[in-house]
Amino acid sequence: MLLAFEAQKVIELRLVRLAWGGREGRDEAVSMVTEKFAAAREATETLMGFGSIDTVVARYREHVAVNVRRLRAA
Repeated sequence: MLLAFEAQKVIELRLVRLAWGGREGRDEAVSMVTEKFAAAREATETLMGFGSIDTVVARYREHVAVNVRRLRAA
């Protein structure tokens, strides 16, 4: 449940960045898609290696925290 709340902040910050448009908006769109594929691959590898869903959620929360810090800093 925490992941859902934390992800909302990233969505908010990304929407603002995308709405600004320009190079920053375009770069954010590319970053967003790239990160989604990388996170999905990482989750798949974890689960295929018999990792737990808790491990996957914990990693997603780490990725979300990194994005919040990055988007707030800009």
